[in-house]
Amino acid sequence: MPKKFFKRYSPDPKRIRDTPGLGFLGARLQQPNLWHFNRHSISKAVAIGLFCTWLPFPFQSLFAATGALFFRANIAISVALVFITNPITIPPLFYFAYKLGNLVLGRKSMNASMEFNMHWITESLGQIWQPLFLGSFLLALFCSMLGYLTVQLLWRLNIRQRLKARASKRQRNT
Repeated sequence: MPKKFFKRYSPDPKRIRDTPGLGFLGARLQQPNLWHFNRHSISKAVAIGLFCTWLPFPFQSLFAATGALFFRANIAISVALVFITNPITIPPLFYFAYKLGNLVLGRKSMNASMEFNMHWITESLGQIWQPLFLGSFLLALFCSMLGYLTVQLLWRLNIRQRLKARASKRQRNT
């Protein structure tokens, strides 16, 4: 995996530890896996970040950072993946989650036209919350497991490829 890429764009752990507002976390921010780029730390961070991406409420990055602290995953990766959901992608992603929730619950979608503004959401939340939360939860589980397994597989394939290249280089030199 491209460790140099991740390291180049990740925040400096010392600077984050020294941030005044994070002093209450103390020694929790000193755990090595929170900042290292190894297979286990990255794959857990991808799973946490993708899970939190599908949470249909605000402060997803706070949940991702808390999950990374709890599961000892890379904080930067888990928080960065949350930003898959942004003002442009939220409507289609959560509409898909709502449709999936309706499908699983055996319900029909609302007949009223959907509008993604606060007035419409507050008025129709009583009708859409169950399918939205169920669809979001199912997609969160699926995407997090898929992300975890994909990182594990790609990391192993990369290591295997590097070992083969090293062996062939050694063979050529002898």
